[in-house]
Amino acid sequence: MIIGVGIDVVDIARFSARIEANPRLGERLFTADELGLRPESMAARFAAKEALAKALGAPVGLRWTDAWVERDDSGRPHLRTQGTVRARADQLGISHLHVSLSHDAGVASAVVIAEADPTTLPEGD
Repeated sequence: MIIGVGIDVVDIARFSARIEANPRLGERLFTADELGLRPESMAARFAAKEALAKALGAPVGLRWTDAWVERDDSGRPHLRTQGTVRARADQLGISHLHVSLSHDAGVASAVVIAEADPTTLPEGD
């Protein structure tokens, strides 16, 4: 059962300029591993974090570093969560997060689908 869907797009040049001008912003948005990526990959990961927040209902208090994208051996991206993001996903009964990333023509984008097993949803849902 789909609980939420989020999508986001990021202008890569504008995003990179903001991170370059304010390195502390990068530290608030990204894990240490993410900070070493190419600008287009960082922009796509930021889009994924924004899309994830939207899929979770955009609650206040999520920490950007409590979600990150990893790639498996084949290159497929997967969202990983902890802390505030994991707590919100658990609250909603989310059992799986699907993510798709893209970057082309100066724009990075991401789509996130938050899915739950209907047999394990919290009461009242």
